[in-house]
Amino acid sequence: MLTTLILVPLVGALVIAALPAVNARVIALGVTAVTLGLGIAVAVMYDVDGGMQMTEQVSWIEAFGVHYALGVDGLGLLLVLLTVVLVPIVLVADWDAGDENPKAFYGWVLALEALSLAVFLATDVFLFYVVFEATLIPAYFLVGGFGKAGRSAAAQKFLMFQLAGGLVLLASVIGLYVVSSQQGAPSYLLSDLMALDIGTEAGRWLFLGFFIAFAIKAPLFPVHTWLADTTEKATPGTSVLLVCVLDKIGTFGMLRFCLGIFPEASQWATPVVVTIAVISIIYGALVAIGQDDVLRLIGLTSLSHFGFITLGIFVFSSQGGSGAILYMVNHGLGTAALFLVAGYLIKRRGTTLISEMGGIEKVTPVLAGLLLVAGLATLGLPGLSPFVSEFLVLLAAFDYGWWVGALAVTGIVLAAIYVLWMYQRIMTGPTPPEVEATPDGTLREIAAVAPLMVALVFFGFFPKPLLETSNPYVADLMIHVGVTDDEPTVALAEEAGR
Repeated sequence: MLTTLILVPLVGALVIAALPAVNARVIALGVTAVTLGLGIAVAVMYDVDGGMQMTEQVSWIEAFGVHYALGVDGLGLLLVLLTVVLVPIVLVADWDAGDENPKAFYGWVLALEALSLAVFLATDVFLFYVVFEATLIPAYFLVGGFGKAGRSAAAQKFLMFQLAGGLVLLASVIGLYVVSSQQGAPSYLLSDLMALDIGTEAGRWLFLGFFIAFAIKAPLFPVHTWLADTTEKATPGTSVLLVCVLDKIGTFGMLRFCLGIFPEASQWATPVVVTIAVISIIYGALVAIGQDDVLRLIGLTSLSHFGFITLGIFVFSSQGGSGAILYMVNHGLGTAALFLVAGYLIKRRGTTLISEMGGIEKVTPVLAGLLLVAGLATLGLPGLSPFVSEFLVLLAAFDYGWWVGALAVTGIVLAAIYVLWMYQRIMTGPTPPEVEATPDGTLREIAAVAPLMVALVFFGFFPKPLLETSNPYVADLMIHVGVTDDEPTVALAEEAGR
């Protein structure tokens, strides 16, 4: 089932490359619909009690202990579902993005979907590294081939940062081979590596290689500078795929590999990582406030959000871990909606600059409402799903240290500033004569983002399905790391009455 889930979009990409361009969009939509159906089937078959399920394992490079090994657990399942949901939404919403070269655009989108799914399902570290690096190929061509002027330079900057992280990761992957060989037969299987007794010094050096690569991918301060340039120059749909799907590989890797293989080193690095996460939260929000390009602004908000996710991971508590995983899903939903609605407005106004917009609220009330809901989700309004995950992370942060929680809370205040000020500048004010005939959202545009809006509200009031899926994974991970949550302190009745 898992191999089929990966092969369907991959084969679809090859079919698009072989057939006439006129059929590319229809084929891509059909393939993503089938992939969505397979993803739902995997979710239905999955047992929420936890553990790695639907495993597949075949020896690949026996001399190095490399396997083609796949499996799905609560963490992987939620990100697989996020991927298979967002890709068809992007194709419907960003309808004209591939008109310039439909074979290339839709082929690369399907290839990126297939490789992203392989990343979230890989249970062999070498296989993970291969597909981790392979995702850069379609991402590079989507950024460099489609978007606005300056996209080639943005694509090159993106690629250089990612390749640098990949090289550091490769050194640690090789190191794992050495360590596993010294303790018996070499193996890259995640289950074998998690059982290894890696020495303290070796574990810390290997951890650094993994963490640096994932910090670039996420991204975190100070290796984040590729993010805003990429989202500014790429199409809104491509930005959704990069920020809401591909960048999740960074925080996914922190949970799966940093904490899973190097629990001691992860705890050793916690003070530094927590500091980096807090800086990312505040810095990303502050820089976003001063942006005039709406796509660049949305990109920088994600720097702040990935800081929250990383903070939840490295405070080492069940609340923090569950909040971080939930945040990954909710960030994908809310930021995708924000990018896509911003794209609708850009097409109507012919500019990405906020200073050149304004006064369109009266003639496009539906788009105004969609932008407002997406923006309120981004700032964590209670009743929308990002609030739940943000609340869990902040609870864990205050439990870790009051100063960490207090600093992280400022990110929420700053988020209200950049979101509401953005909305005010784009939507309110006198309506210029040249935009009085601007059409409101079309049925296709509204239909594309409607599932995101429904999910934001539904999971805002009923996050139980997401938490029931992630909580068993987090519980098992905390046991593996050797961390237990503090018991709540409750005053005795007679003492409370004194």
